[in-house]
Amino acid sequence: MTRAKVQRRLTAILAADVVGYSGLVAADEAGTLSQFADHLRDLITPLVAEHDGRIIKTTGDGLLVEFASVVNALQCAIQIQAGVVERNAPLAIHRRLEFRMGLHAADVVIDSGDIFGEGVNVAARLEGLADPGGICVSARVQEDTHGRLEVEFDDLGEQMLKNMPRPVRVYQVRRDGAPPRPALLALPDKPSVAVLPFQNRSGDPEQEYFADAITEDIVTALSRWRWFFVIGRNSSFAYKDRDVDVAQVGRELGVRYVLQGSVRKLGRRVRVTAQLIEATSASNIWADSFDRQLEDLLALQDEITEQVVGAIEPAMLHSEGARIARKDLKDFNALDCFQRGMWHMNKVTEPEYRLALTLFREAIARDPDLALGHIGLARALYGGAVYGWSTEALTDLMAAREAAHTAIRLDPRDAYGYFASSGASLFLRRHGEALTEARKTVALNPNFGFGHFRLGQVLIYAGRPGEAIAPIERSLRYSPYDPQQGPMLSLLALAHYHAGQFEDAIRHAESATAMRDVRGAGILAASLARSGRLDEARRAFPPQLEQLAAGRQMRPGPYARESDREDFIEGLRLAGVGPVVQKAIS
Repeated sequence: MTRAKVQRRLTAILAADVVGYSGLVAADEAGTLSQFADHLRDLITPLVAEHDGRIIKTTGDGLLVEFASVVNALQCAIQIQAGVVERNAPLAIHRRLEFRMGLHAADVVIDSGDIFGEGVNVAARLEGLADPGGICVSARVQEDTHGRLEVEFDDLGEQMLKNMPRPVRVYQVRRDGAPPRPALLALPDKPSVAVLPFQNRSGDPEQEYFADAITEDIVTALSRWRWFFVIGRNSSFAYKDRDVDVAQVGRELGVRYVLQGSVRKLGRRVRVTAQLIEATSASNIWADSFDRQLEDLLALQDEITEQVVGAIEPAMLHSEGARIARKDLKDFNALDCFQRGMWHMNKVTEPEYRLALTLFREAIARDPDLALGHIGLARALYGGAVYGWSTEALTDLMAAREAAHTAIRLDPRDAYGYFASSGASLFLRRHGEALTEARKTVALNPNFGFGHFRLGQVLIYAGRPGEAIAPIERSLRYSPYDPQQGPMLSLLALAHYHAGQFEDAIRHAESATAMRDVRGAGILAASLARSGRLDEARRAFPPQLEQLAAGRQMRPGPYARESDREDFIEGLRLAGVGPVVQKAIS
């Protein structure tokens, strides 16, 4: 059989959508549906026919129209919007239907009377950028109609539209008497976020304070991350008690991400929900809810802030890495190189580590004054030394410490710089310096989960395992979705092991082992052996795991006291773990 030939044609595509349709239907379903039908029958359909257009389809709240002429399409769109204004005039504001419109010209595929293709998607995305009652057009439409119609355009600049590989230059039709619309704010190079006021859904006015306080605390906590661009409290609170469109907030404030949330009191319990949304695509990056007893309100406020902020940081890092992956390397700036480098480094494999190292060096070459580039280089260098991927481990550790100190000099308020320096100092066995730098890390950013992890790590190897437990537990609470949770749980198990708390060590080591952390399995075996459960200890580290561990070239744990290493090795020996593996994981 011969495949039917695909029909294509160049056409002007108009996408229109009712503003706030869901809210209008919720308030008056029958009236809204009737009004939309009246607009369609008495205004839109006659004007489309007059301008030689064809309505492809209507949805509950919008429609898709095609025209053979771009000029006719824009004329029709302008007249429809003017007609809607006239028909709305006698109605109460809450009863008025308004449309957003997007117009693009492109080659489309024709199938059974419907049209498909990227051009249709572009028109739909342009509609989402328009103001209520407004029309946004692509550069192609603006160029084809310029001088042929008495209309002015406001240039909104190049915009990244959802699922579009390339930016599209966007113009908005200026309505009669309206002042020029300013160009949309350019997105900062840094990951940018606005925290909207959390909504009080309790019906209890006293919870209004709590909702506002959580919002302010999250803004403050996020601002401690030097690689975030965070909109200030006053600008965010301008949206309080408003029904907002997240995409519009992103455009107005010039941010890529918007955090929304709510507070609801249920008897003696409080439920806080939060969601992080990518404004340009309106897609959810992260969402969660927190149910807590309403006892100490201030303590609850702190806990919710820690949970939300701890989850947002890795979520944004992951999203930024994915976004930058779509760019060509020649278009990267220094911050792009850092963010992409972190994306690779968090995969914790040797090939990814080498890619990360290259990207961090490229970041420094493109901007030697970007502290984050030096931080990334420091973390990659000592990470390579620790995991056994470096051919000159001691040299790389020294270079890592030097890079971290450069970052601290460039930005002494960035906790990441001290974090990186502390890691290098620890594996150079400068335990005193490592401890001072780790404490400085958490002082600069108390919500930095890995900062608390580093403090606990240093305390373990400095011979103070009992003190290490609390900061490692905090790191797991602050960063519950961290890609390196397996090693974090292993370290917590090791702290309990050296503190003589073997049952707790077993519990955390089992969790780490479930995440395929080889060292966690070793700590599990040693802890079981120390508890007298020798048969279980021998099963905890089977031969196939021994083969995997024996092939590892990880740097030995930087114990300040050799007796602590011997204590761990003795536990492994009791569990039947061989000498080669003992050396590999201790």
